[in-house]
Amino acid sequence: MTGTLSAETQARDLIVRVGASLFERGLTPGSTGNISVRLEDGGFLMTPTNASLGDLDPAALSRLDRDGRHLGGDAPTKEAFLHRCMYCERAGDGAVVHLHSTHAVGVSILRDIDPEDVLPPLTAYYLMRVGRLPLVPYHAPGDAALALAVQRVAGRHHAVLLANHGPVVSGRDLRAAQYAIEELEETAKLFLLLGAHALRPIAPDEAARLRPDPDARP
Repeated sequence: MTGTLSAETQARDLIVRVGASLFERGLTPGSTGNISVRLEDGGFLMTPTNASLGDLDPAALSRLDRDGRHLGGDAPTKEAFLHRCMYCERAGDGAVVHLHSTHAVGVSILRDIDPEDVLPPLTAYYLMRVGRLPLVPYHAPGDAALALAVQRVAGRHHAVLLANHGPVVSGRDLRAAQYAIEELEETAKLFLLLGAHALRPIAPDEAARLRPDPDARP
């Protein structure tokens, strides 16, 4: 039966399933977080403004054209510009996920972190799925300066961490973006759990081998 569904219908259903999974596991509370998928015609599906990822209606998802004009469904998330900045710089990517996940947000608030690469190379899967994670300086939600700050790094990084806000991750498709942002959150959790303990991260030469090519699509 799935084979008879249009690609857009399948994308709508997958957004709802992924959103529910993220919400049910506590990865983004309340009405925070948003998801988008690039469609075959160059337009986008996006979760609506003020919507809980745990209670999405596939028919109410926002439909936008390739220029970001709202064509149908509920009004899109007010953080739509974060998604569009990623897509503009990463033409081969097909989905973006933004969460307010607790541990990643916690790391984004720490003072003494490297803004060029926030988390140390603790695990192989983090390196393979995320690579390097730059910190985007704080701007108020909705500030146009935040969009420009994200756009400046998105061409070299498919995952970024917004200071005092949360992660934004793109991927070749929605599952790839989902798995990468989940790996990011788990690594942030591990980093905070380790606290003041001395770390033994993956060696630099092995880390360099495992990190994705910036021009490749994870």
